[in-house]
Formats: sequence, C-alpha cells, structure tokens
Amino acid sequence: MSLLNPSLRACALVLPFALVTPAFAQQDRPAVTAASPDGSIVLTVATDNDSRPTWSLSRKGKLLIAPSKLGFILTDGLNMVRGFSIAGSDKASGQERWEQPWGERRFVNDSHNELLVRFQQSDVQGGRRMNVRFRLFDDGVGFRYELPEQPGLKTMRIADETTEFDIAPAGTAWWIPGGEWNRYEQVYQKTAIDAVSTAHTPITMRLDDGTHLSFHEAALVDYAGYWLKRSDGRKFRTTLAPSSQAARVIRDLPFNTPWRTIRIADDAAGLVDNDLELNLNEPNKLGDVRWFRPAKYIGIWWGMIRGDWSWAEGPNHGATTARTKRYIDFAAKHGFRGVLVEGWDKGWNGDWFGHGDDFSYTQSTPDFDLPGLAAYARDKGVHLIGHHETGGNIANYEAQLDAAMRLYGGLGVDVVKTGYVADAGGIIAPGEAPGETRMEWHDGQRMAQHHLRVVETAAKYHVAVNAHEPIKDTGLRRTYPNWVGREGARGMEYNAWGAFANGPDHEPTLVYTRMLSGPMDFTPGVLSLEGADHAPLASTLAKQLGLYLALYSPIQMAADFIETLETFPKELDFISKVPADWSESRLIAGEVGDYAIFARKDRNSEDWYVGGVNDATARTVTLGFDYLEPGKRYTATIYRDGEGATYLTDARHEIAYETRTVRKGDRYDLWLAPGGGAAMRLVPAK
Repeated sequence: MSLLNPSLRACALVLPFALVTPAFAQQDRPAVTAASPDGSIVLTVATDNDSRPTWSLSRKGKLLIAPSKLGFILTDGLNMVRGFSIAGSDKASGQERWEQPWGERRFVNDSHNELLVRFQQSDVQGGRRMNVRFRLFDDGVGFRYELPEQPGLKTMRIADETTEFDIAPAGTAWWIPGGEWNRYEQVYQKTAIDAVSTAHTPITMRLDDGTHLSFHEAALVDYAGYWLKRSDGRKFRTTLAPSSQAARVIRDLPFNTPWRTIRIADDAAGLVDNDLELNLNEPNKLGDVRWFRPAKYIGIWWGMIRGDWSWAEGPNHGATTARTKRYIDFAAKHGFRGVLVEGWDKGWNGDWFGHGDDFSYTQSTPDFDLPGLAAYARDKGVHLIGHHETGGNIANYEAQLDAAMRLYGGLGVDVVKTGYVADAGGIIAPGEAPGETRMEWHDGQRMAQHHLRVVETAAKYHVAVNAHEPIKDTGLRRTYPNWVGREGARGMEYNAWGAFANGPDHEPTLVYTRMLSGPMDFTPGVLSLEGADHAPLASTLAKQLGLYLALYSPIQMAADFIETLETFPKELDFISKVPADWSESRLIAGEVGDYAIFARKDRNSEDWYVGGVNDATARTVTLGFDYLEPGKRYTATIYRDGEGATYLTDARHEIAYETRTVRKGDRYDLWLAPGGGAAMRLVPAK
C-alpha cells in the first residue's frame, strides 16, 4: 500500500472459513486442499505414513511438485519433523490493488486464495505446534511457517529446515552456486535440473512441457536466507545460510519465517511480469516517501574500477574536490540528478578488503570538501550520492551508523551506496562481550538484521539505500521503499577486468533470474565498450542503451567517464531522457538466456520506451505496438545495431539511427546483432 494516495487502494476482501479435521487416528485424517483463484493450481497438504507434514502442487491437472516434506531440525531438542497430525485448517481469499511509490509499474494487483494448516506434534515427539500458511495466486504460490506461542517452547534454535521441493517433471535450470566466496557474483550455469548442486535463489527452470518456474523467497526478515540444495534426482530442500553460532536461526516465539515462493508461468514473460514476492511483503511502513526521487546518476567510480584512480589517498586519488565539481557540472548540464563519489572518507589507505577497521563515515579526506560540495551540487540542482564501504566490518559500521546517516541527511545527500566487500563468510559482526567480534555469512540471520537496521536508520534521515555485496532482494522494498536498489549479482564492474568477462548471454540471463528478485544497480552506460587495457565488452553500443530497459532500477547510472560520454552525443541524449520510474512494464519478446525486449511507459508522461538485449546469436524479432493508445501516432526514435555489428570485433560500435511513425497494430522487424541490443523512444505526435 502506498500512503501517497490511499484512496487508490481497493478494499481487500477476506473471506475466512474453517475446515477442521477431527482427532481421528493418523491414517483416517484426510488431506487438505486449496486452489488458486482460476483453479489452475491445486495444493494438497497432508501427512505421510511416517507422520511427516507434506505438501504437493499440481497445475492444469499435471503434478508439478510431488509430495514434499516440511519441518525443522533444532539444535537443542527433538526435531520438528515427525509425529505430526493436522489439527485443523482455515481458508481465506484476498483481492487488492495497491500503488507503488516507484517501480516497474505503478499499480500491483493481488488476487489470491489462502490456506492455513495447523499441525500438532504428538507428545512423544515433543508436542509442539507448527502452522503453515499457503497463499495461491494464478501465477505462483508462497508459503511460510508460523510458530505460535506455546508451552515448553519459548525460543527456537534452528539448525536447518527440512522444507522440500520435489519437482516432478524434467527440465532445464539456470542457476549460480550458493555459498561461494564471492557471494552472488557468479556466471549463471545452464544445466539439467537434476545436475544442479546447491543454488542461490532466484533459480529459474523451464520444464520439458514449457512450464517456467522460479524458486525464491519473500520478506526475509530476522532469518537466514536459504540456498536450494538438491538432495536426490529433482528433489531439493532449503538449507539456511550458516551462522557463527550452532543454530543458523534463533527466534523467540511467536514468529513467522520468510515466504518460500515459486513463480509459475506458461512462458518466460509470465515469470517476468509477475509480482508474487511484492504481494507477499507487508505494505509500506515508512509513509510518505516522496523525498526519494527515481533518477539517473554519474559517478567517480569507473576510474577506480579500471585502476586509473585510487580509493586510497595519494596522487591518483579519485575523490577530489576538483574532480567532483567537474562531475557535478556535467550532471547539471546533461540532466543527471546524482553524482556518486567513492573513496571520499578516511580509511581507504592500506589493505581494507575484508576487515574495514579504519573506515570513518563522517570524516573526509583532506582533499575532499563534503559540506562544500554538497552545497555546490545543491545550487546546481544536483545531489551527491554517498558511499559507505564497510570492508565487511559491520561492527565498525553499526557503531557509526546513526551519525553517518544524520550527516548525509543534513547535507541533502539523500541516497547512499553501501558496500560489504568480503568473502562469503567474512562479515565481522559484534559479539556478546564488549570488543568481541564474530564472523558471519553475507546472507545469514545476522546480516538480515543488519541490512534492515541500515535501511530503518537511513529512513529516519530521509536517505535511500543502494546496497552492494548485499543480502538478496526478497521484495522488502514494498515495506521499506527507501531500499531502492542492490547489486547482488555479477555487474558491469567485471567488464573492467578482462575481455568479455561477462559473456554476451549474461544480461539476457539476468533478466530471467536475478532480476526476478528486484531492482539491480548494474551500472550500464559504458559507451567506450572497453575496460582496463582496452579489454572489450561483450556488447554492442546499442546493447548499452538497451540495458536501461532490460535491467530495471530506480537509480540508473551512466558508468563511463564523463569525457567519454560526451563523445557519444546521440547516445548520451537517450540516456539523459530515459526514465528511471515507470507506470507500466511488460516483456514483449524474449526467452530465458537468449534475449529480452521490454516496453515500458514513463510514469510522468505519455512516452513509451522499448528495448533490450541479445545473446551471441544474431536474430530478427518482430515487435508489436499493441500497448499504444488507439488512434494516436507516435514518433519513434530508434537506436539499433548497425549493419555488420557484432560484439566480437570493432564492429561492436556500429549503430544505426532511425525515426519513423508508429501506431497501435503496427509491426517492426528488429535485427539484433551478436551481443547486441536496441532502444526506442516513442513520443505521441503533435
């Protein structure tokens, strides 16, 4: 729910009724079923012959998820796995239309049926109670555990879950390994489902019958993120990210776990045009957040990534007052709201990777005038974007957090990029005793707590957060709309470190995998198409423009040097005009890992933008304009791959420009080069 215009929110309809099964012997208890609103997805919840809770799912009459177990393994008592019976259940339904303060689309529809199943464990097994709430949509399902107050169980110390997903049909998966040293920054693998090992979510699958699935989670709060671990065949189970303590999660009752989610669709577009995780998060808790404005930015960043400048002080220091003024002037001239500055604060000297002990978040280096530059930017209608790199040391960061956010808020620095550069299990967190520290994982319970603390503290001072090396996105931007962006995948920076470091199919895969979790700060706009030592990108020039349509973020960077951007006036003009906030978005053509073309409508005008990205295979895609308003003519300014363009040679810079008039019902044949892309701006003709 957005508090910007509460009257636009439709009243939710909830129709509860009870279905209580009598206390018969286990074998006499019937299963409990529920269906999605259109009846295509049917859920069955039962207990098996070993009195273990199970769930299964069918779609359009075909088994999708075979009976799969539910439960917990505890560190300090009998496991909550066996000895359960169904004590009762309740059903409800909901219908709601709510407004996002910013996003891929302005309005989100939520139509679902719900089933709450109450499980009771036998006294011999511990006598605990465990509820599981399922929510069924026409395009997916989510479920979570709800642990009520109960005698003899005040605190749960969870070693792991036994939540299973036994995928009945065969198919193909796109995934990255979970628990590796560089977090989510992996190249996606494409394998058979039964060749997956342990994967981060979202993990995307295309079954042999064409059904598309995406496994993820929603509302990850005060809990460990999960990895999807294959146990046998196509049977998977959740495994929680590790903790410095024996238990991976410690929670006092009552509490709810995050939702375990599956998006389900007939095609790739059905996965993308899907708001399942957002709908499973709580409404906006921050109220009016119009102080955050979606926008584009430039930054003192690419030079550090390539090695031209340094974060550390010295003769090559990037974050100087003089250079920042030049970037502010460029931003004001070309319509960029933000200027990111990394390396402005004390603590970068020496080897900071993975410890960050010396970082100050309030003290500038001698050659950087933070208050003066904030004022200089403000006078030109530009805002500095702050930067807090922790080196993975949240003990040091949390000790300064309030003061740091207060400083930014007071200076009008209303967006901050945070960073957690460390190995996967290398986060330094406060311990129990003063001065004691512990090592935590990037996606463990302690980091879920930390990231939310940062977001809530920032909100007090009207600062938005763009987290790099983050915990994964699970739709919490609905509840905390100042959590505006994350990295959480292999971004543009890798292209600075080697030829074709991100292959041509990387971005067309991100669309259907990582991007299903939420906005990504990919940092597009490297128009030079080269990294350090002239290492080429697996991209044409047109693809760099298409990235602004394919990879959504409410904060979009033009990552190249400002001197380089100015040598591409037509492309810079497009980047300066393409919005970062949309009223509508839809995938109009694409397949997982191959290509993706979007149509998006500007939230603040009647303009449409169309574009996207391609893999290494040249193809011609026929695009329709059925989303345009009937009877209107639109002037389309088109940026497409030029004749002979390919990412493999210097022809990657070949680009063609075209202007034409289009109407609803027209068709346009778009040729996409290997590693190519395209972008269009459609303006209603006068």
